[in-house]
Amino acid sequence: MVVEDSPVIQQLLSHVIGSDPRLEVAGIASSGEQALRMIEREAPDVVSLDIRLPGIDGFEVTSRIMRQTPLPIVVVASDVRDLDIPMRALQAGALAVVEKPGSMARADYQTVAHHLCTQLVIMSQVKVIRHRITARPARPANASPAGSSPAPSLPAEAVTADGQLRRFRALGLVASTGGPAALSRILRELPAGFPLPVFVVQHMGAPFMAGFANWLGTVSALPVRLGEQGTTPRPGTVYVAPGDRHMQVENATIRLSDAPMVCGQRPSGEVLFQSMARGYGATGIGVLLTGMGEDGARGLAEMHRTGAYTIAEHASTAVIHSMPGTAVRLGGAVEELPLDRVAARLLQLTSDDKMAS
Repeated sequence: MVVEDSPVIQQLLSHVIGSDPRLEVAGIASSGEQALRMIEREAPDVVSLDIRLPGIDGFEVTSRIMRQTPLPIVVVASDVRDLDIPMRALQAGALAVVEKPGSMARADYQTVAHHLCTQLVIMSQVKVIRHRITARPARPANASPAGSSPAPSLPAEAVTADGQLRRFRALGLVASTGGPAALSRILRELPAGFPLPVFVVQHMGAPFMAGFANWLGTVSALPVRLGEQGTTPRPGTVYVAPGDRHMQVENATIRLSDAPMVCGQRPSGEVLFQSMARGYGATGIGVLLTGMGEDGARGLAEMHRTGAYTIAEHASTAVIHSMPGTAVRLGGAVEELPLDRVAARLLQLTSDDKMAS
């Protein structure tokens, strides 16, 4: 289903989607209210959602869909400079944000149109759930969610062989589908003064990365910026891989690269995690979150082999468990954790009293 108020863009999107043999337009809605009524009747597999709608905006539409009739939602945005509403829609449960084709006259029309259709096909296969994780204060790492088994005590890998505290030096977070909400959940629970630099790879279209980093900065107590060539990472700062650039850390310096895609991605979590394995060894922490495919899985396993502390998101909270699940199958995760316990574990690992566990 296409939700778009402009008649011209409605026709354009209908043409783009209708030209792809993998897709069929189930209906077109000109407002959020109309979309909510039509969804009940048409039961589409995936929703292409404009953000700036008459009446209720895309954020509210997303929230209502996820509460009432959960469906995969792809936000189709035209203005990449103001991403507050699309990012809030992602946090509310939308699965991806992609660029609107805009006009057949633009030079990259075919590329943008193909990317839109591919994202709609991929997201149509995701099984979403009505309940969405909402932000709340981090529970102690040894507390258990309702109906779950107790959290494991801190594994021995967090302490050196001679019993000394492990002093971690860097944290890497990698995510794909469902990642914006997962990353915002973790980062909002890390306090100002968090003692490690934080490196983030999120699979998202290049035009949206600057806005995405700015948005993360509004939900986190930590300063968030795009990674820049030659920067020396500072503790308590989040560095987001820029659009269409690999980010790695070499000799305590951020390096960006236009090298070929890895696992079909640029930026790639594999590239980040492999550089952390080389540069930080046992003093690194790697966290692989929700996502389709295998990006980051082998890199996380490589970090684990160097003695790093590695976490894979548990299937119970991952929108798509493919990336973290592959890491687990490769033996690359010290532990699996539901999303709502990741930040608490990170705080435990980086606190001075972690020996008590």
